[in-house]
Amino acid sequence: MLKQSLSQKMLQKLSPQQIQLMKLLQIPTATLEQRIKEELEANPALEEGEERDEIVDLAEEQGNDDFDDEPYELDDYLNEYIEDDPTTYKTQTHNYSADEEDKTVPIAVEHSFHEYLEEQVGLMQLEDERKEAIALQIVGSIDEDGYLRREPDSIIDDLMFAQNIFADEAEILELLKQIQRFEPPGIGARDLQECLLIQLEIKAEQDDEEDFLDFEEREDLDLAIKVIRDYFDEFTKKHYDKLLRRLDITNDDLKAAIDEIIKLNPKPASGFSSGGNSRANQYVVPDFIIQNRDGELELTLNSRNAPDLCVSDQYQDMLRSYKKKTAGRRNNKQEREAIMFIKQKIDSARWFIDAIRQRQDTMYRTMYAILQYQYDFFLTGDSTKLKPMILKDIADITGLDISTISRVANSKFVQTEFGTKRLKEFFSESMSKDDGEEVSTLEVKQILEDIIGQENKKKPLSDQKLQKALADKGYQIARRTVAKYREQLNIPVARLRKEL
Repeated sequence: MLKQSLSQKMLQKLSPQQIQLMKLLQIPTATLEQRIKEELEANPALEEGEERDEIVDLAEEQGNDDFDDEPYELDDYLNEYIEDDPTTYKTQTHNYSADEEDKTVPIAVEHSFHEYLEEQVGLMQLEDERKEAIALQIVGSIDEDGYLRREPDSIIDDLMFAQNIFADEAEILELLKQIQRFEPPGIGARDLQECLLIQLEIKAEQDDEEDFLDFEEREDLDLAIKVIRDYFDEFTKKHYDKLLRRLDITNDDLKAAIDEIIKLNPKPASGFSSGGNSRANQYVVPDFIIQNRDGELELTLNSRNAPDLCVSDQYQDMLRSYKKKTAGRRNNKQEREAIMFIKQKIDSARWFIDAIRQRQDTMYRTMYAILQYQYDFFLTGDSTKLKPMILKDIADITGLDISTISRVANSKFVQTEFGTKRLKEFFSESMSKDDGEEVSTLEVKQILEDIIGQENKKKPLSDQKLQKALADKGYQIARRTVAKYREQLNIPVARLRKEL
């Protein structure tokens, strides 16, 4: 049995233009140019250049009697067209990579890390092409840090299936030993211990050939080799007392050996800009710039946030010509389709230009509110002057939604005279000091970092003692919270901060 009923419900729907604006707000300046470039390629009605005041509302001009008499609704037609047209916004994705956009920074043409290693393979005195192919396979298996983390069996399998070359583990290890004497020192190591040991042994071999170290320096080097080879676990855990007892040496001897070790490179490939990876270097492009003009702070948007875009004159002229051509008569189907296509492209271009303009306005308003809220910090660069600030505080000031503020703050950077900062760094919760003053958790982290920086490195402070030191300064927080803040600052536990 059929039954009719009425129901009321509230729905909030975003228009395609609003969705487009939200997506544009999310992307940083470094990606904006790429996004605009793709829009220019997809929409021929959009061009680079200054927007002209003489642009008329052609869509309104075309709303004549010819369209009033048509047997279809213009909006319905446009909606159907947008769904079917792959070049419109509805079906576009926004997964653009920031490292694809690097026009402002020249990248030097240079050899990659693996090419450098392959050149050294060519200098090896190998018996035949088969040995060279095995050596190249080993080099190709070295990762971007300079380590060989693949087992010999895996390399043997690759050679067998990919190149029909049969090798055994002894042959792989023999060639690997030669490769481990390549530049940079430590290359081809299978773990950190082997990496450090290779570098120390190469230095010792060079000293044997050239005798460039004096007696004491050579003793320090030999002791460093012994520590890494025989007592690596104690060294990494900084059990210095055990090392002193087992090696029967003085504090000065151990300190000299450790000084030799800390000069080594734990990531041999780090000296190469490519790092073994074909991806381009990452560069931070600030979205905002704050300058101090004689004590007054001035905020500007990065010029790349304000591109010059306009609607194509050619497309507007085409629409005008169709109007003149069809004046006084009904449009046929072919003409209607042409007019709809032109109008849709012009409207899309205008929506995009308007979205860019709204993006500029929203970003400026948000950053200006943050600047006023954290004025003392931007004036002095003193992180202890950062006030507690959450997204809602800026949303209340600007009148924008919290989600909009979040989109602006995400992945955005501001350039100040104290360095380039992430916008996210200025948002923090608050806590109360003993005197009732509200302070930012960022300030607490800065105080914690200062306390650790001033501690006696021979007896570093435990989390419990750090908690007491903060309490003495009026910051009452739990030991667990101290440990959390310490980890967020990438500071290791007390045992690993110990020095001789």
